[in-house]
Amino acid sequence: MIVIDGVVKKFGGFTAVDGATMQIAEGSITGLIGPNGAGKTTLFNVIAGVLKPSAGRVTMQGEDITGLAPHELFHKGLLRTFQIAHEFASMTVRENLMMVPGAQTGETLINAWINRGRIATEEAALLKKADEVLEFLTIDHLKDEKAGNLSGGQKKLLELGRTMMVDAKIVFLDEVGAGVNRTLLRTIGDAILRLNQERGYTFVVIEHDMEFIGRICDPVICMAEGKVLAEGRLEEIKANEQVIEAYLGTGLKNKVKAEGGV
Repeated sequence: MIVIDGVVKKFGGFTAVDGATMQIAEGSITGLIGPNGAGKTTLFNVIAGVLKPSAGRVTMQGEDITGLAPHELFHKGLLRTFQIAHEFASMTVRENLMMVPGAQTGETLINAWINRGRIATEEAALLKKADEVLEFLTIDHLKDEKAGNLSGGQKKLLELGRTMMVDAKIVFLDEVGAGVNRTLLRTIGDAILRLNQERGYTFVVIEHDMEFIGRICDPVICMAEGKVLAEGRLEEIKANEQVIEAYLGTGLKNKVKAEGGV
């Protein structure tokens, strides 16, 4: 679905992504791991159109999408979430979902005057879909709660719910487990697996929680210093000497290797 070919992103004299090349298979849940500063989030931002690459190319289902704006990629079915949730705090959980789909009739002033019936029909359909999404994510009891009052894990579920309000093809999840308790993290993992298996979503997941990555992701790609170090199943990655060195440095490499990997 996604081919990343020699992507480079520089900030002045600093190279955050250094010739990254990888492929994301349609229907997969791909894990992207690596130490802090490896370039993972910067690569996400390049793919999602937040940043323009200094070099390289990104294609989606054979189409060159390099440098397209986030709203253009949104309409192609490429969505991403962020390390820190970006909810509309003063709106309810249900309202946060209902405002996601674009080109709604009620967005223009003139339609608010002359197309009230059409607007009401659209809103009824959006309301029904939002309630179905919240039930799927097991947070329907929070539908009338202000989004700003949710816990960190509930906000991550809400962000996942937003991707369900449109026809997402591939979703990039950036540290979905950050600040989330184990119970909610399992709920999030269950939702990702169901969306993948039942609705055909393709996911790419940045995460530091190796238990979470091992549970839902195959393959796993490891980055360090802006480059791709290794790709394979998590157990293979954890035993890879380059990966161990990237995480812990040469001083601990032999000790960790003897104890069974990262």
